[in-house]
Amino acid sequence: MHLTGRIELGTGLFTSAGPKPQNEDCLGVHIPDAALLPTKGIVACIADGVSAASAGKEAAESAVIGFISDYYETPESWEVKTAGQRVLTALNRWLFSQGQGFRDAEKGCVTTFTAVILKSQTAHVFHIGDSRLYRFRGGELEQITRDHASQVSADTCYLTRALGLTASPRIDYHTFPLETGDRYLLTTDGIHGELSRQDMEALIRQNTDSQNCADMLGSAAGAGQDNRSCILLEVKSLPDGNKDDVFRQLSSLPIPPDLLPGQSIDGLHVERLISASKNSQLYLVSDLDDSNRSYVLKTPSVSFEDDPAYLERFALEEWIGLRTDSPHLAKVIRRARPRRFLYYVMESIDGMTLERWSEKNPAPPVEQVVEMVGQIVEGVRALHRRDTLHQDLKPDNILLDASGIIKIIDYGSCQVGGIAEIATPFKRETSLGTLDFSAPEYRLGITATTRSDLFSIAVIFYHLLTGGHHPYGKAWARASSQRDFYNLAYQPAAAHNPMVPLWMDSVLRKALSIRSEDRHEVMSEFIHNLRHPDPAFLTAEPLPFAQRNPLLFWKLVAFIAIAGWIVTWAVLA
Repeated sequence: MHLTGRIELGTGLFTSAGPKPQNEDCLGVHIPDAALLPTKGIVACIADGVSAASAGKEAAESAVIGFISDYYETPESWEVKTAGQRVLTALNRWLFSQGQGFRDAEKGCVTTFTAVILKSQTAHVFHIGDSRLYRFRGGELEQITRDHASQVSADTCYLTRALGLTASPRIDYHTFPLETGDRYLLTTDGIHGELSRQDMEALIRQNTDSQNCADMLGSAAGAGQDNRSCILLEVKSLPDGNKDDVFRQLSSLPIPPDLLPGQSIDGLHVERLISASKNSQLYLVSDLDDSNRSYVLKTPSVSFEDDPAYLERFALEEWIGLRTDSPHLAKVIRRARPRRFLYYVMESIDGMTLERWSEKNPAPPVEQVVEMVGQIVEGVRALHRRDTLHQDLKPDNILLDASGIIKIIDYGSCQVGGIAEIATPFKRETSLGTLDFSAPEYRLGITATTRSDLFSIAVIFYHLLTGGHHPYGKAWARASSQRDFYNLAYQPAAAHNPMVPLWMDSVLRKALSIRSEDRHEVMSEFIHNLRHPDPAFLTAEPLPFAQRNPLLFWKLVAFIAIAGWIVTWAVLA
């Protein structure tokens, strides 16, 4: 998948031990290759090893080198915040463990750390300690970070926060929009402790070359007694916001025409058309290089050839399938042959949709449905670990293969945290799911979370248990406002299927709460409650007889009414 994401920078780096015998500062800038630039961005970070610590130099080097290498190893689908915080948590844990052999915590592996990640049109800042980040914009220099230090006297200052100082430090994180022409300055206290903000501002204003400016800042702070280091970044250009340029990039490959059995495309022989919709076509194909291998070829609809939002979603489907691994997610196949058209190839699965299965099994064993839903949860959790919401879980998008394995087959509505951070000049659709199975937040304009996918899974579970009924009945389709949703009444599954245990109905009721915060916090809790009754759910009040067996209830009502009429007629006669 190729998305616009080119940032052009001018860079300047300076570091010096100064009068000290060794340099305990460390700094680095990493600009990845074109494939990672849109999804991971550019990293610049600086660290100042604490002089009082026995391994300050090693701590600073470990923080900078470890952060840069580990950040780019995190999944591309993760948001910058998720990736950065997890990497720093692991780095801090390691640094803290190295210092546990010292009686004084500050005599271990302790360092300040400041990083800025420039991704698309946004700057992401991670900061702890008293190294600093400044922004020069409109001729003025502004300090972005806040020092985590306490000045106890004119000559003594203690860090209140640093990497390796405590087991679980608070690391500042915030974002702000980038502008072309911005200049970002990262410094250790050997620079900003010697130069005033006005002095640094004047030097940056006078020097347009980034490296020359960094050298001048280092030289100007030369009278100090500390290591001195700085990084200067100049944003020369940002990802192109022109819709036509983005469109040309997304549509660099033409959409193939409708394919007929017997035709070939890039070494794939078309056997038959599986299905066609307004959005795409699915074909069963065989590999001409290996006639024993069958695949499913998915092509976009020519109706959307001038729609960049649609083309981005189609490209994203392949991207997700290649980067997410689970036995319960349809695999996307990476082929060696170059493509001449826009499409992607998936594994061929011999099975039926859960909708079709439900039609053939209107009253399935409860245990079997629990087992099937457990597999759906495993597949969706694999997506969530990649910071990806599915957003369109429904029986038609899930296959049950011949060996009883569940496969989620459609990624067309997925939202990927790392991709959502990339700015585009077109509007992305955020509500792409199917009305009957999607959570209320999609219609209410509330931000979706992993609990939104949980809601859809719970609706599927209810649907399979009850032969196609909806937990909120026909009124669900008419609800559009928050008031409408809160006025809906949950209809117990046991009213449609008396074999559903009351405690299981209580688990379902919780997962299907209108307010997302009232649902299970994590999916593992939901599936555990279905498999292992929680005492809290065992105390659920039994359903009224009319709800447990409505058919028998109304037969008895009719019988009593007829009997009463007969008795009345006999008395009057």
